[in-house]
Amino acid sequence: MSTEHERTPSPTISEVAAAAGVGRATVARTLGGYGSVSPKTRDRILAAARELGYRPNSIARSMTTGETRILGVVLADVGNPFFAGVLRGISDAARTADYDVIVLSTDERLQREAAAIDVLVDKQVDGIILAPAAGRRDPLPHLDIVTKREIPLVLLDRLVETVEADAVVINNREASRAAVTSLIENGHRRIAFVWGPVTNEPAADADDLRRIIDHALWSDGERLLGYLDALELAGIPFDTGLVTHVIKNEPQATRAVLGMLSLSDPPTAIFATETDALTGSLRAIRQRGLRCPEDVSLIGFDDSSWASVMTPPMSVVAQPMHQLGELTAECLLGRIAGNDAPFATHVLQASFVERESVAHV
Repeated sequence: MSTEHERTPSPTISEVAAAAGVGRATVARTLGGYGSVSPKTRDRILAAARELGYRPNSIARSMTTGETRILGVVLADVGNPFFAGVLRGISDAARTADYDVIVLSTDERLQREAAAIDVLVDKQVDGIILAPAAGRRDPLPHLDIVTKREIPLVLLDRLVETVEADAVVINNREASRAAVTSLIENGHRRIAFVWGPVTNEPAADADDLRRIIDHALWSDGERLLGYLDALELAGIPFDTGLVTHVIKNEPQATRAVLGMLSLSDPPTAIFATETDALTGSLRAIRQRGLRCPEDVSLIGFDDSSWASVMTPPMSVVAQPMHQLGELTAECLLGRIAGNDAPFATHVLQASFVERESVAHV
C-alpha cells in the first residue's frame, strides 16, 4: 500500500525518449550536453523531460562526459564570517555556471586538509579551491595527487611558495600598514598586534619575528609585516611584548590582551587582524574596566553589520569577501574550461573604513 510520503520513481531516459519520439542515444546526448542534436529535436526532448520531471543522474553523466560539474572548496573555518562571505561569492559564481559546490573545513589543521583533498579527489570534482593551512614555505605533499590527476586548483586568501597554482588574495601587507599608520597619525606609539604567529617562544626582536613569519600562514605574515613596516617608517621601536603568539581563539586573545593591558607601559591602541582577535580584545578591555576609544583605541579586520552599530562603531580593514570568492571560482572555472595561460596571482584591494573606535592621544 502506497503512502503520500513514498518517493515517485524518477523517469528514465527511455521514458523521455518515448515521450519525445526519439531514440535513447539522442536523449542521452541532449541531456548530457555532448554530441550533435538539431535544435528542434533538442527542444522536444527538453520539453518531454520537464513534463515528466526527469532528473539527470550525475554519476552516469560524469562517466559519459568526464565531468561532475562539482567544485570542491576547502576552507579553514566555514563558521568564520570572512570565509562565510567568501563562500557566498564562490557559490554565486558556481551557480551561474551551473556547478554545484562541496565545502569542507580544516580548522587550520594540515591533517584535516589532506583528508579533505582525498575526499574531493574520490568525489571526482572538476576543480578545487583551497585556503591552505600551511605556512608560506611549507611543502604540501597531499597535493601531489591533485597535480598527478591534473585537477585544476586555485589558492584562496593565502599563498604557499611550494605550490604552483593560480591564487586570489588581498593586499594584506599594504592594508595592515595603512591601519597601523592611522593609529600612529593619531599619536599612538604603544600599539599591540593580535594575532602574531603561533609559537612556543615569543620573538626576541624584529629580525627574529621575521624569521618566524617564514613559517606562518601567508596572510598572517603579511599583516604582521605591514605592522612592522608602519612602526619602522615612524621610527617606533618594536616591542615583542605587544605581539601575541597564542592559539587563535577568542579566549586566548582575551587572555593575551589582558596581559598586555597589565604591563607597566600598556598599549594605547590594538590592531586585531581577525574577528576572534577583535572580540577577544574588546572583552579584555571591558574586563579591565577600560573604555574604547577613550582608554584604548581599536581597529579590526573585516567589516560586518555589527561593526557599524556597536558602541563605538568600529574602524576596520574591510576585505572584498564576495568579490574574492567570486573571482576565485571564476579562475577555477576558466581552468576547467581549458585556459592554459601561465599561473597568476590576483590581488584585490582592501579598504580602511574609519569610524569612531580610534582616539587621538
